[in-house]
Amino acid sequence: MKKIYPIIILLFISVSAKAQQLPQFTQYMYNTISINPAYAGSRDAISVVGLHRSQWAGIEGAPETQTLSIHSPLRNEKVGLGVSIINDNIGYENYTYAYADFSYTINVSEATTLSFGLKGGMSYYNLEEELMEEVPSDPFFSGETFNRWTPNFGAGLYLSAQNWYMGLSAPKFINNDNNEQSEYVALEQVHYYFTGGYVFDLSESVKLRPTTLLKMTKGAPLSVDVSGTFIFNEKVYLGANYRFEDAVGAFIDFQILPSFRVGYGYEYSISDLQPYTSGSHEILLIYEFRLGNTKYKSPRFF
Repeated sequence: MKKIYPIIILLFISVSAKAQQLPQFTQYMYNTISINPAYAGSRDAISVVGLHRSQWAGIEGAPETQTLSIHSPLRNEKVGLGVSIINDNIGYENYTYAYADFSYTINVSEATTLSFGLKGGMSYYNLEEELMEEVPSDPFFSGETFNRWTPNFGAGLYLSAQNWYMGLSAPKFINNDNNEQSEYVALEQVHYYFTGGYVFDLSESVKLRPTTLLKMTKGAPLSVDVSGTFIFNEKVYLGANYRFEDAVGAFIDFQILPSFRVGYGYEYSISDLQPYTSGSHEILLIYEFRLGNTKYKSPRFF
């Protein structure tokens, strides 16, 4: 097994090298700031979101991801600022993304706003020394070939009202090669995202929130996520999601305090990996400090 494991990880690396994908999440609707800088400040509060995902439980070296984001509008409410950090581990590979976000919002109508966003920062790519020890005779895996910081920037649009939203973004524009010193190519591919959602009032105490996320990048199939969430008394969020030809899942969130929410998500793989994994798990924590001069009369649902 020790001989087979490095080969499996190398296959993971070769696939990601051709089209490095940003991490995917079951509860993507709460992590919009990581892919769209125009979302910064949109929740009309100082918003802090932490998320941990363990993907493909049972497979050694499977992806594990942690994200932390903070964003808020400024006093004039037209400018939003944010910071997002992602730590993504895949086998012997580690990616760290640290980005700052800026947004500027204009009023399209009395109830609708359009935000323009810019994202800029650095990505760190690291290949662990343990892999070098597993394949010591391979010249591609020698020295500090793979360990480096690279700059990048992105942009996005976010159109929203109290009960719906649409977003279009590309968080990284530069196709950085994380390994410029050998024939091995580890590119940061450009990802294009479209997000959208709507909140329906089913009764005074129950709402339905369908959302979707489309992700497109060169060298990989189109990724399509759809979800539906029932919101009970604005306290309990119970939802299910489907990622086409990849996974089905469910999640539940509790608004424990007006400023604090905790959630859990689970995905069951329906891809070729299904026989080898028991599923993926997510833990979500959200803390928000609502600003005094809020422009929204009810809580934000996305």
